Amino acid sequence: MQPPPPAPAANRRTSRLPRGARRLQLLRAAQDVFVAQGFHAAAMDDIADRAGVSKPVLYQHFPGKRELYLALLEEQVSELAARVAEAMAATDNNRSRVDAAVGAYFDFIDADGEAFRLVFESDLRNDVDVRTIVDRGTGACVEAIAQVIAADTGADAERALLLASGLTGLAESSARWWLPRKGTVSRDEAVALMSALAWRGISGFPRVDGGLPLA
Repeated sequence: MQPPPPAPAANRRTSRLPRGARRLQLLRAAQDVFVAQGFHAAAMDDIADRAGVSKPVLYQHFPGKRELYLALLEEQVSELAARVAEAMAATDNNRSRVDAAVGAYFDFIDADGEAFRLVFESDLRNDVDVRTIVDRGTGACVEAIAQVIAADTGADAERALLLASGLTGLAESSARWWLPRKGTVSRDEAVALMSALAWRGISGFPRVDGGLPLA
């Protein structure tokens, strides 16, 4: 991949920022570089240049490239988990919940910058710390959905988690397949198709209150 273009000259001045704002600026610059180049090819020089800061400023916030990558990865998996949790909490209509859960994955994967690649296509997938962060984020998504399934169906924890894992797997894989083809299938149509597929299966599970189906 080609490296990202340097930041515009107007943005390359190292002005004083509050620590939190500076950290966010550095994370955004790192995201651009890591997505374009991958972890191994990226250099702290590239990230500092992209952010328009000196390397000492970058090292004040992150002691090394790996720590910067892990911080960025943690931010991205937390965002995905928050999207899914919000989808589950936004309504008590289960069909709408399925739509929202699938949509959360599509929106995360379709977000600007293709940051999803850090989560699902990292060139550090076999790194223990990377795997731990990704698994924790995936687990949070599955748990949020499983809690709803268990509450509504009376399924035990392991079965609810298995069903939730199936739904998140469907949402992730279909969203990643769709992204390069979104010019031919709109986001809304793709989400509707995949949530309909999921709903036709999950709606057959009876509610715990009276044995009626989830629908």
